[in-house]
Amino acid sequence: MKKIVVLGAGYAGLKTVVALQKKIKGEAKIVLVNDVPYHYEAMRLYEVASGNGPYTGMSYELSDVLDPAVTELVVDEVTKIDINNKKVELKNSAPIDYDYCVVGLGFTQDSLGIEGAKENGLPMYNVPTAQAIDKHIEMQMKRYKQKQDPKDLNIIICGAGFQAVEVSGAISEARPRYAKLAGVDPSQIKIQMFDGSPRLLPMFSDKLVKYELNVMNKRNINVLYPAYIQKVTADSVYYKMADDKKEDDPKEFKAGTIIWLMGFGGSPVIEASGFKNRRNRVMVGEHLTAPESDDIYVLGDSSSVMVPGKKWPYPNTGQMALSMANYTAKDIAARVLGHSRPTAYTYKSLGEVATVGEDQAVGKALGMSYKGYLASVLKKIIIDKSLMETGGLKETLAVGRFDFYR
Repeated sequence: MKKIVVLGAGYAGLKTVVALQKKIKGEAKIVLVNDVPYHYEAMRLYEVASGNGPYTGMSYELSDVLDPAVTELVVDEVTKIDINNKKVELKNSAPIDYDYCVVGLGFTQDSLGIEGAKENGLPMYNVPTAQAIDKHIEMQMKRYKQKQDPKDLNIIICGAGFQAVEVSGAISEARPRYAKLAGVDPSQIKIQMFDGSPRLLPMFSDKLVKYELNVMNKRNINVLYPAYIQKVTADSVYYKMADDKKEDDPKEFKAGTIIWLMGFGGSPVIEASGFKNRRNRVMVGEHLTAPESDDIYVLGDSSSVMVPGKKWPYPNTGQMALSMANYTAKDIAARVLGHSRPTAYTYKSLGEVATVGEDQAVGKALGMSYKGYLASVLKKIIIDKSLMETGGLKETLAVGRFDFYR
């Protein structure tokens, strides 16, 4: 009997398992390896980072959706894939052999070589790191109440992409709670974003970006761009604007909290395993397999799929991860059952939505643009759709977003 080892229980990994369980029951064994026993909605980490919701409100136990007759769950950390010997090495358990391996280990963040970013910037790529952000902000607010140091009220977000915009909106809505801890008016808590791009959210039209920036301005979220971060210390970000002269000294912005949402890349397991990669992302082939082995599928944030006719890959989104998982399940099932493999993987985006708080967002879907409350509803529908794909109706009803009135 063939053994399929799936690494990671994010959108890509868990959807692959859920789909395969229905296709290969009795014909193959699945082993799912994940570092925690639950699945969480990565696109909702901003809820945890801002303290606006516990992680249990956007997660569910893996045992709820796994079929024990087909799938074994191993809770452990993956350290390396031994490509030549077809083994997965784990931190606390014996290596696991595989016939087919699916890599869906999610994303991490890189310092981009910027001095002090790794040591002083708070990243956000899983539940513990998101929780750490909220705890740190709370600590700084309490510190302000004792020390009256103005910088403790300042929150810097390095980056202004999807995640950064959504985190900024969520933190702006958490201002009253943070202000109460500090004993100040919510308007005294400053949110400052830095980004090096000449244009924010390039996937959206100028009109939508203008609307988004206007909403952020009304929420007292300040964005500086293009601003090139030079150095990060424990309480400051040093930066230069694009029109600054080379000999000019960097400007300084002081803050008690510095959140690092730049330099997104794949899992470090990619590099450790010897895959050819760029920032821990593998350029996969037409069946989403690695160049080093047709038996290893690399999905989600650890992969790159080129846009046809372009020189750049698709952005790694939850929507795309689910699409890749559906294809991978079909391809592996065909190989296990001795059927013809499907034609090459293709991707068609249904759209993207970026929120700024609970009731404001911008997005595009099926060729149309959306903004404001309607876009925020669309975002919640997208969240529920992903839950339905990985957890089914039970988990969607348990942790889905049905508060469309907000």
